Amino acid sequence: DDFLDEVVVELRRLGQENEELRQRLIASDAQIAEFQRGGGAMAPAAAAQAAAAPVAEAPSAPAVQAPEPAPAGAFPGGDPSADPNNTNNLLQLARRLHEEHVREGIEKRDALIAEGHATAARIVSEAEGQKLSELSALEQERAALESRVEDLRSFEREYRAKLKGHIEGILHELDSTAVPVGAPAPQEPVAVGAPQDPAGFGAVPAQPQQNYPGFGGN
Repeated sequence: DDFLDEVVVELRRLGQENEELRQRLIASDAQIAEFQRGGGAMAPAAAAQAAAAPVAEAPSAPAVQAPEPAPAGAFPGGDPSADPNNTNNLLQLARRLHEEHVREGIEKRDALIAEGHATAARIVSEAEGQKLSELSALEQERAALESRVEDLRSFEREYRAKLKGHIEGILHELDSTAVPVGAPAPQEPVAVGAPQDPAGFGAVPAQPQQNYPGFGGN
């Protein structure tokens, strides 16, 4: 995003610079046109002044006097602006400088625009590459998570099956050892040789009579 902002700012700056160059071009064209109009008006005036100078000096020819300096407009090198050749040279020089400045500005503008486009293309390419890399990483992570979920589901199914079999085995054992309702209780086995008379069950056996000397008249 920062690179894109820089590209936008650079493009705006180039647009402003192009607008300034265009304004300068318009101003230069106006100055050249004004200079052409001024030079064209000054050339006839200088020619008229040069033609009138000898006429003005003609009446004073008989008198012996020192020659007066001619006006500056009478000599080609006196006033450069009065010479049509110098005016044309100045116009050509100004136009040539103007064209050079315009050409340099256009070249600089084109170079900056090309650089901006190259930078934008590079930024877009890097962003697309980063996006593809992130998408690939996310796809791999999703595949790993899906595989993990499938493993957990398989483990759950196996665990449920084992738990069900274990519970069914316990229930089967309980059913096989349960006593039916109304059935007589099992009797305990009787030891061989034990008295069968219920009356003698729990009776204390008689003790044998013993005689002690000195007692009972003995």
